[in-house]
Amino acid sequence: MNNRSPILASVQQGETTLRQWLSVFAVAIGAFAFVTSEFLPIGLLTEISRDLHVTPGTAGLMVSMPGVMGAVFMPGLMIFAGRMDRRQVFLLLTAMLLVSNFLSAFSTNFATMLIGRAMLGVALGGFWTLATAAAGRLVHTSDAPRATAIILSGVTFATVICVPMATFIAGLTSWRIAFFATGALVALALIAQALLVPSLPSAAGLRVADFVTLLRRRYMHLSMLMLALVFGAHFSTYTFITPLLQQDFSMSAITPLLLAFGIIGFFSNVLTSVVVAKRLKTSVAATTALLLCALSIMIVLKHSHVGEITAMLMWGVAFGSIPLCFSVWFQRSTADLPEAGSAIYVIVIQVAIAFGSSVGGAVVDHAGVHADLALGCVLTVFGLVTLQRLAAMERKTKFATPECGSSPSQQFPLRLIEQRMP
Repeated sequence: MNNRSPILASVQQGETTLRQWLSVFAVAIGAFAFVTSEFLPIGLLTEISRDLHVTPGTAGLMVSMPGVMGAVFMPGLMIFAGRMDRRQVFLLLTAMLLVSNFLSAFSTNFATMLIGRAMLGVALGGFWTLATAAAGRLVHTSDAPRATAIILSGVTFATVICVPMATFIAGLTSWRIAFFATGALVALALIAQALLVPSLPSAAGLRVADFVTLLRRRYMHLSMLMLALVFGAHFSTYTFITPLLQQDFSMSAITPLLLAFGIIGFFSNVLTSVVVAKRLKTSVAATTALLLCALSIMIVLKHSHVGEITAMLMWGVAFGSIPLCFSVWFQRSTADLPEAGSAIYVIVIQVAIAFGSSVGGAVVDHAGVHADLALGCVLTVFGLVTLQRLAAMERKTKFATPECGSSPSQQFPLRLIEQRMP
């Protein structure tokens, strides 16, 4: 008797139907809801810090806390999920996100706010591990990069309206209403997933051995370092973008500027999805270098409206592409263990967000926002250096004889997987 989901059976037959694409969009709505919830405090930092009686740097812990909790609890959560149907896990994690948003909205002190943000972090890590790994299961293999781009477009689209929406709602009402509105968005995502995402049975649960296998590979160490440096550079600075812009712009001017940041990032994501499969290393290098240019302009042309607007738009182009580029990088280099690879990808990002925003907050409180931008520049430079090391490793592997007792895929899986790509 065939117990496979009809959608999964169709995928295996090489067809990607409208219903399958709708399931991808349902996951993308969930991604949009998670990212909106995660970064909502960035646009509300000043108001929340004032109402809950903490400094802006301390308020940045609202961004750090989800990263810490996601990194700490996500591996255990996924191992505990075992062979549970991934659709059910999606629904449980999204329901936890819903509770998190309402708890944050009702917070009367900063400790309660951090509890709500901690719940978000626990749900966040598991969701992203499943979302990036599920892209290839919801559609035909040849459509997997496009499905990944659609899911990650939820991330980019969230940056389009998340922060500016938060500042706009807070300006009209209060920051609490912004959290309530996000809760309504999460409820919509939960309904979409319940109706559209098919059964996603797992033949084997995620095991500790899967992590060990990947972490024994030499290339993985540098890939993780590169990912941490680039994401750390972004979140150590972008977390405090509102206090930075408030030095030179009114709140009424900041909202459309942040909206422009998100819009240009959205189109950057779309355009990058066309070329990233064939030009992966070039895409990673170009977007990281563009981030470095944007942060540098912010420093060199500080208090210049034209300079800061130009830098914000460049920054939007860069970060619109960065999540997609690095997601594809990790998908290709961990194709034999996709859920473990996705888990490592999410853990590194969450650690980078946590440490980046925490260190950035300390720098902002003690040395100012422009010193924080300098920190971001340094991290980005080291990210580019690490990419160069990975490229050198690949070139060396092309002519090297595999070591005794190890397969070529253990030496540098990314190159070999790229060779198998159509």
